[in-house]
Amino acid sequence: MIGQNQYDQDTLTWSPTGRLFQVEYAMQAVEQGTPVLGLRSKTAVVLCTNMRAQSELAEEKKKVMKIDNHLCIGIAGLTSDARVLAEFMRNECLNHQFIYDTPMNVGRLVAQIGDKSQAKTQNSSGKRPYGVGLLVAGYDEQGPHIFQTCPSGNYFEYYAMAIGGRSTSAKTFLEKHFDKFPDMQTDELVQYAVDAMNKTTVSKGENLTLKNTAVSIVDKEGFRELSAVELQKYLDKVEKKHDDPDATMEDASAAAPMET
Repeated sequence: MIGQNQYDQDTLTWSPTGRLFQVEYAMQAVEQGTPVLGLRSKTAVVLCTNMRAQSELAEEKKKVMKIDNHLCIGIAGLTSDARVLAEFMRNECLNHQFIYDTPMNVGRLVAQIGDKSQAKTQNSSGKRPYGVGLLVAGYDEQGPHIFQTCPSGNYFEYYAMAIGGRSTSAKTFLEKHFDKFPDMQTDELVQYAVDAMNKTTVSKGENLTLKNTAVSIVDKEGFRELSAVELQKYLDKVEKKHDDPDATMEDASAAAPMET
């Protein structure tokens, strides 16, 4: 019997079952990354990330990268590959702004990332796919958007999505409540994002803290990241709900207004 390793030496060789193992390995790298999730209403997009340090001597890695004033990405997988894609996206936004004097359309930029990622799966046996998945959050003339991109070159638009390690529990939570998101205020949307991220840490016996959690918002005013003071209010709501299991979701989502 021919072993799997006969077909995973490059991205050009198909296995007899119709699989490209190098592409699947890249997608597994995304699944083993730290979780990131996003959800959107009619007026805003919220990204929430869980950061992890390589050791006690290291700082947590930032998982949200600003691309333009109306656009950012959350990453799961290899940070080095994400930096390459982020630089490409920033250049595309600058070129579009210079030529057309308007911000880059979010969907068009995501399509370019899809083409760039897919080219890595077929053009050269000496190169590998990007081992990173992106949640692209942006706001353009059509309103807020959340897109997911994959190492395979696929991309999808979502109302809410979670990627990375232990993201299944967060997706289950988001699926139960996503029909409420379009009409929510931004502060309610942030609370649901933090609650969903908390689902990824419960199984590990961890807690969300200011040190390992970050929340970013993109709306018509542009990109911004919540300060420690603003984020602590939402984390307190999660802690209160944990201490009081009988608390309703409505009580937990009634977060204090964000400071400006």
